[in-house]
Amino acid sequence: MTGQYRLIVSDFDGTLRRTEGGISEGNVRAISEYVASGGVFALCTGRMASSIRPYAKELGLKGLLAAYQGAIIEDIESGKIVRDVRIPSGQAAEVCRRLESENYHIHVYDGDVFYSNMDDELLQGYVQTCGVRPEIAPHISETVESKGICPHKILVMASPEERERAYSAAQKEFGGDLYVTTSSAFLVEFVRKGSDKGGALEYLAEHYGIPLSQAVAVGDNINDLPMIQKAGLGVAVENGEKVLKEAADFVTRTCDEDGVAYVIRKFGLGEKL
Repeated sequence: MTGQYRLIVSDFDGTLRRTEGGISEGNVRAISEYVASGGVFALCTGRMASSIRPYAKELGLKGLLAAYQGAIIEDIESGKIVRDVRIPSGQAAEVCRRLESENYHIHVYDGDVFYSNMDDELLQGYVQTCGVRPEIAPHISETVESKGICPHKILVMASPEERERAYSAAQKEFGGDLYVTTSSAFLVEFVRKGSDKGGALEYLAEHYGIPLSQAVAVGDNINDLPMIQKAGLGVAVENGEKVLKEAADFVTRTCDEDGVAYVIRKFGLGEKL
């Protein structure tokens, strides 16, 4: 390795994944060269593990990946879960009841299983993008309560206008007890306090014995802010949210212009670009 950064952790949607889907050949090559040179490349996403696992394997990655903002961290090859942080069932049921009272589209995630209270156009788009299908549970708070589900994540899907209202209200009502964030114009996400991407980055760095000063984090949205702030070098893609770009140390190219590959080559491999 000729670059100073030994660990690069990337978000997936809006960052490594192209807008139309998939990972570009440019990003695949850069990741492969970085890993071959001795660097560690890891994925950290809000997606469920079963949704991101195939991409990690497609990239030939070994070691750990972080899902649900870091509520789950697992070994890619063995599937062994090394970090498993959940919302207590009673608290989750109460959150769902409150969201149901506002007639929101709600998802509840329990490992590789998830539940949705609505089967609508929003859900079909989500299923197509993420490649996972839910169990439909119209009275989702009752399902959480009766099954004793301690979810890794609760999610609200809404139009961009509704999302702003839901995000603001959720932060005020639940932000003291849960980590409430957003990862797109349509999503509001709830995980256990401390299960943010900053905590995930710390876990990965400690696991690999790499100081945070030698870690790069790359993202595009509000949920990436904690890891951008923790990393030795915090990077936002050009297509990212304004608040993230303002907090970043460096702004790379867009997700459709191999922004992650540019970061790898410039900071991980030390190429003169």
